Amino acid sequence: MHRLAALLSLLMLAPLAAPAETPDVLIEEQARMSWAEALPAEADLRVRFKGAQIKDAETISAFWMDRDSGQFLANAVTAEGVTHRLQGFIIATRSLPVPTRRLMPGEVIGTADIKLVDMPLSRVGAFTVLDAEKLDGMQVRRMLSQGRPVMTQSVMEPLVVGRGDKVNILYDDGRLVVTAPGRALTDAHRGQEIRIVNLVSNTPLVAVARAEGLVEVIR
Repeated sequence: MHRLAALLSLLMLAPLAAPAETPDVLIEEQARMSWAEALPAEADLRVRFKGAQIKDAETISAFWMDRDSGQFLANAVTAEGVTHRLQGFIIATRSLPVPTRRLMPGEVIGTADIKLVDMPLSRVGAFTVLDAEKLDGMQVRRMLSQGRPVMTQSVMEPLVVGRGDKVNILYDDGRLVVTAPGRALTDAHRGQEIRIVNLVSNTPLVAVARAEGLVEVIR
């Protein structure tokens, strides 16, 4: 009886073996810890091995990674206690909207013009558009190449008034409504300030673009 109790005590004190995992899962965990806050939460990691591989391992006893290139070295320990040196590359990607065709300045982007692709983080800059919804309905300012990330400065709100366009000038102070013909001296999207000239008095004014061909003078 005492012998059985002693065996049970030893079993309770013995550490449980870690469940075996495929090496790519363990290495991804190490890479995420290494990148820490530098890795966006939306990023996906793909592990590519170079040379000999193993089926599974219990732990990674040592790990080194070059965060710029993604190259790594790791010591993977199997259930039998054997250490294997693994090496390869970790590619960090995230889903981005890119044009499905070349888009020229002046075109308005529609849903059919954009698709989502996995792009290496090395190609994602500080001004890259990350959300497809922020491109739908926007107007192209600079040519967009097929399959390449879109920069925020390459798109803009659609213009409702173009430079040189004839416009209707509206003035409404709640008591008096006045309209007059005018001409735009600058481009403007909805809600943007625009310089115009009143064609009746030949007076330059600053107005706000309200709709296509319509501007409002605010006092």
